[in-house]
Amino acid sequence: MPLQYPLSAVVPSKDTGDDMTLALILTTISPEVGGVLVRGEKGTAKSTTVRALASVLPPIEVVAGDRFSSAPGETSPDGAWPRDAETETRPVRLVELPVGATEDRVLGSLHLSKVLADGVAEYEPGLLARAHRGILYVDEVNLLHDHLVDLLLDAAAMGRSTVERDGVSVAHAARFVLVGTMNPEEGELRPQLLDRFGLTVEIAAPRDPQLRAEVVRRRLAFDADPQAFVESYADAERALTNRIAAARTLLPEVELTDAVLTKVAEVCAAFEVDGMRADIVTTRTAIAHAAWHGRTSVTRADIRQAALLALPHRRRRNPFDAPGIDEELLDQVLGDEEPEPEPPMPPKPDDPGGHTDGADGGPDRMTSEDGEGRETERSPEQPDRNTSDGLDGQATGDPGLDTPPRSSSATRPTEVAGVADPYKVRRFEVTGTGAGESGKRSRALTSNGRRVGADPTGNGGLHLVETIRAAAPHQRSRGRTNGRIRFEATDLRTARREGREANLVLFCVDASGSMAARKRMEQVKTAILSLLLDAYQRRDKVGLVTFRADGAEVALPPTHSVDIAAKRLADLPAGGRTPLAEGLLTAAEVLRIEKVRDPRRRPLLIVITDGRATHGPDAVHRSRQAAQWIAEQQTTAVVVDCDSGSFRMGLAGELARHMQAIHLPLADVSARVLTDVARVA
Repeated sequence: MPLQYPLSAVVPSKDTGDDMTLALILTTISPEVGGVLVRGEKGTAKSTTVRALASVLPPIEVVAGDRFSSAPGETSPDGAWPRDAETETRPVRLVELPVGATEDRVLGSLHLSKVLADGVAEYEPGLLARAHRGILYVDEVNLLHDHLVDLLLDAAAMGRSTVERDGVSVAHAARFVLVGTMNPEEGELRPQLLDRFGLTVEIAAPRDPQLRAEVVRRRLAFDADPQAFVESYADAERALTNRIAAARTLLPEVELTDAVLTKVAEVCAAFEVDGMRADIVTTRTAIAHAAWHGRTSVTRADIRQAALLALPHRRRRNPFDAPGIDEELLDQVLGDEEPEPEPPMPPKPDDPGGHTDGADGGPDRMTSEDGEGRETERSPEQPDRNTSDGLDGQATGDPGLDTPPRSSSATRPTEVAGVADPYKVRRFEVTGTGAGESGKRSRALTSNGRRVGADPTGNGGLHLVETIRAAAPHQRSRGRTNGRIRFEATDLRTARREGREANLVLFCVDASGSMAARKRMEQVKTAILSLLLDAYQRRDKVGLVTFRADGAEVALPPTHSVDIAAKRLADLPAGGRTPLAEGLLTAAEVLRIEKVRDPRRRPLLIVITDGRATHGPDAVHRSRQAAQWIAEQQTTAVVVDCDSGSFRMGLAGELARHMQAIHLPLADVSARVLTDVARVA
């Protein structure tokens, strides 16, 4: 097994300090905290840090031979173990859950080889059983399929996993520390799962050249001689292990006073978080933080650190809100008064929580706090004027106020319109039945959903009835006279299920001068923002193509991150002529490339325009040709008609006919106008 990079060798960022390492350690000291979500850009050692965590955790005692890692006195499907059962000691497991894992692999199911060969219905444990009393790590957790998210939500809420499928009925304990890492640029996390993470951390690469050089220096040293590098940090790793063990021992002795509970409640109320989970998690984190520092009383610094880790992701009201917490408000609510803390326990020569030198990235690198709170370089949230005015529904009334007009080669100057509050939109679907990634938009054959048939091969779960039915006619030829049914590999049938899939929603937006009228562009941006919110809820991939002046550009390549799309939309200028043909052709090229990259994800093209084409010779004819070419590709499309006023030219409707697309007035995008959606014929 390859050597793991030491946790104590990870270089902390100057901006975020050791928040990630601290959050991981606190949730292992007190697993009831509920796990950690790490958000950060790519290449910031998120996975390296998480994988290094397991090596510094104290080993656990399990019942010998039990497949479910039960402790003495626990009950598992393998038996009810007495407290004096034979045990063995093993390291804590870090179980990785791939984003493409099947439901059978996560939950466990029938042991197929024993069923078919011996006729024995035996349960084969899945990843949740293996992660019991350990760490369940999900890299790119924001890309996890919805049906797997549902399984994690159930297990995280109940601490148990129940399997009722394929003739198997099994329930076993599944208490684990859930750790997820994600890059926000690839999409946001489903709100239900986001709230299940007790703590969240924002991480970024260090900007200090000296720190960056130290990161490279250590990584090169590890790659050159992993054994020597790991040995050089062995003392620091042991010190971390001993300190975690000491904190776990001290945890039940930490005193929780009414004053602390009241202060935590005041903090959570001040930040207007939903529900009571924030209060519970903050309290548990503050207790764990006190134990980590060897204290038996909770101080103001413990509450402050707990709030910084437990509250940011619970303040989000929609997918376009950036997570964060106003530290000035936090300090104001906490005030300066706190109960007199008990003095920390003096270190003994053999004390596992004793102070160490911490040189060269040792454990004291994570204990720079002195109980009085540390200064950070993070500033309170300062909403961007161009973005927040559109996203929070408080338009300035002058869309060009924050962004001065810029000169353009077009005859009309550009301007940036604001955005009003998003609204619920109609649901658009791609025609036919697909086979793409699980989502909530169009009909598709997926790994979950209602069972509509069986196939000889496929990715679904075993269809036991159809398998027996396929084998039954061949029993005499296979020599069966009595006893068990004789199966062969060709008899296997898997369930064919129909559910919903996620799609690629590509917006092609007219940003020309005819759209630059203040009210019209504000309405267009609001409609797009509403459609983006709908795409987020349906787990779609989104992209943005704009056209104005003398050409078109891909303002946002297809991505899962709708919040980035919203930011690009807020800054979108308008003005100039209307190169409609160029916009359609650019959108068609984006769809062609994405079909090569991800052929299973079907596209939905939404063209938002008034239908005018005014750029270049024979502009109208070229735009019709581009529309007809898109129709030949059998791309499901919607033309949102922005033409308004008493005199309407009907050009967008004509464009929709050439494109064989749905024609929809801008006002009818809202679900309030029509209560149901007419599906594409």
